Amino acid sequence: MSGTLLAFDLGAESGRGILGRFDGNRLTLEQVHRFENGGVALLDRLYWDPLRLFGEIESGLGMAGKMEPQLASVGIDTWGVDFVLLAADGTLLDNPRHYRDARTDGMLETAFQIMPREQIFSHTGIQFMKLNSLYQLLALRLADAPQLAAAQQLLMIPDLLHYFLSGERSGEFSNATTTQLFDPTRGGWSTALCEAFDLPQHILPPIAAPGTQLGTVRDSVAERCGLSKSVPVILPATHDTGAAVAAVPATGVGSGDFAYISSGTWSLMGAELAAPELGADALRHNFTNEGGVGGTYRFLKNIMGLWLVQECRRTWSLAGRDRSYGELATAAAAAPAFGPLINPDDERFLPPGDMPSRIRAYCEETSQQIPENEGAIIRCVLESLALKYRQTLEQLETILDRPMKTIHIVGGGIQNELLCELTAHATSRPVVAGPAEATAIGNLLIQALGLGWVESLEQIRQVVIDSFDPTRYEPAVDQAEAWNDAYGRFVRLV
Repeated sequence: MSGTLLAFDLGAESGRGILGRFDGNRLTLEQVHRFENGGVALLDRLYWDPLRLFGEIESGLGMAGKMEPQLASVGIDTWGVDFVLLAADGTLLDNPRHYRDARTDGMLETAFQIMPREQIFSHTGIQFMKLNSLYQLLALRLADAPQLAAAQQLLMIPDLLHYFLSGERSGEFSNATTTQLFDPTRGGWSTALCEAFDLPQHILPPIAAPGTQLGTVRDSVAERCGLSKSVPVILPATHDTGAAVAAVPATGVGSGDFAYISSGTWSLMGAELAAPELGADALRHNFTNEGGVGGTYRFLKNIMGLWLVQECRRTWSLAGRDRSYGELATAAAAAPAFGPLINPDDERFLPPGDMPSRIRAYCEETSQQIPENEGAIIRCVLESLALKYRQTLEQLETILDRPMKTIHIVGGGIQNELLCELTAHATSRPVVAGPAEATAIGNLLIQALGLGWVESLEQIRQVVIDSFDPTRYEPAVDQAEAWNDAYGRFVRLV
């Protein structure tokens, strides 16, 4: 089977509408709409604006319909953990908070007083980050928030956008697992956690697998967008990392000898498993088990990622020194190697703000040379990320007791060629970079799976291999000793 599909891929910095034309063997892409995204600061709180985002989706849908009147389906993916609460009539009870909002400060410590860390992990297999939905809901409960008391349903952000699009509500599997309220052993929402934290389990939606047809584009939306026929709405892996990992151009499913990094605002590094890994080492190293395609699990760790570069660039732009990402990468490549290092996951780097000043302060506090110019700061970030990947890779291999021979990097972060190169050198592993649009590709091909055009995750990956050419980076053997010295410094820091 063949035809044209439409994916909306929303990240923390931007969103895209992308047409995918599938001929039965190969997929080609065409971007039809791009729009900005980001948090909205109001009254010392940080929100998302889902109404504007859906307006952009409608604009993209209209553009796509003009270019391709016979759309076969449409699906949406976004980031994880964030949600909205709906009233009985389906309206929003509040604007959804951004995961970088300060309301979850201190919630981890409070949660562990209610249920021990080990017990929470045994129920969910999810890493501990204060931005997780569980701690956002706990903050609402402790504040006696009227929205929580009035809520009739909780929907994750992509589930909300699919509801706006189709009128149908569900909780898609890959995003549901990011909440730290899903029990992978039971295959459903955790009653134990809801009871312990006094959370209303009845508001949690029914869970649907990636590839499920949710319905069709509702008539009012189709009319506004100028669509001439009803278009099926098919759930991809609505968590963007779930979609991206489905598009890793590797052979094997659930037990391959490759690690992946989904590189963008966040770096998500891990391996694909056939079942969740709930052992003590997974807990100790703070790995997570998130839902994937075809019943797989993404065993991974969240790493702060290129958010650090994005915030540096934003800070410098506000100061009148506007630099493109390419210019910053060039400056970093020219900066001296093996300089100061940071722990990318230090909590000070999570909120928006003056990132260059925070990085300099970290280096001063740890008695390192202070990076003074833009190139040195970005070099510090990129080398630190590459070394964090090495540390995560070592932990991954120890927990799973198998070597990872190759690292696949997918997502927009592969456009930072210096980071890909540094990753190969730091880890002493070949890096296969691409495709850049892995999330949109995964979204499109999971729709194709739902339509019966492909039969399996393995076939999805074969389509990716046949359709897109990656770039390969080899480790520099002559730099191994210098990287080992830098890694020793990094481990002592973190």
